[in-house]
Parts: sequence; C-alpha cells; structure tokens
Amino acid sequence: MSKKMLVNATHHEENRVAIVEDGILTELDIEVAGYEPTKGNIYKAVVVRVETGLQAAFVDYGAEKLGFLQIGEIHHNIYPPKDESKGRPRIADILHRGQEILVQIVKEERGTKGAALTTFLS
Repeated sequence: MSKKMLVNATHHEENRVAIVEDGILTELDIEVAGYEPTKGNIYKAVVVRVETGLQAAFVDYGAEKLGFLQIGEIHHNIYPPKDESKGRPRIADILHRGQEILVQIVKEERGTKGAALTTFLS
C-alpha cells in the first residue's frame, strides 16, 4: 500500500494538503489565511423565527447569517413537559421567538445558506 502526503503552498494565503493512498485521494484539507473554521463550535443562540411548515427554526448565534435548526436536531431536554393527549410535538410547541438555547455547528455556512445547527452538544 502506497500512502503519500501532497502539500501545495504556492500561494501564501492558501495551503492545500492531500492524502493519497494507492493513487486514490482519501483526504483533502484546505486552509485559507484569515478564515477560522466554526464546525463544532458551541454558541448561545436566540430563536428568531419558527417555521412550522419546515419543522425548523432560524436562530441568531452571532454569525452573518442565521443558523438553521431542524426539529430532529433538538435535544429532548428542551421539550416542554409531555402532554399525553397529543402525539409527537411540533416545532412551535418546543421553540418560540426570543428563546435562548445552546447550539453547536454541524455544517458550516455555505453560499447563501446559514450553518446547520444541533442542540446535541458534544
């Protein structure tokens, strides 16, 4: 098995490192000067808008764009006390505008979309 690390640092503002195993690219990392990755970071956020049709919420965690939080990414500790007469709670039953929550970035901002967030902190 042949394993190689290739480094491209020809531009001072960008470094590229690739791992190639048996001629197949297995890893690629690009570092851009002045860019700080945020994936995995934890923030105190405020719910800005709850979208019942999407079963998601948009939250302000201090970035340029609002973050996106799907109902499946909301930890059960945030849910209100369970009402046995109802089925599965809807997002509007869990979150409301102005509510403060802790979130973690699982997917960074890309293009016009904000970061994907979770309340399952690790």
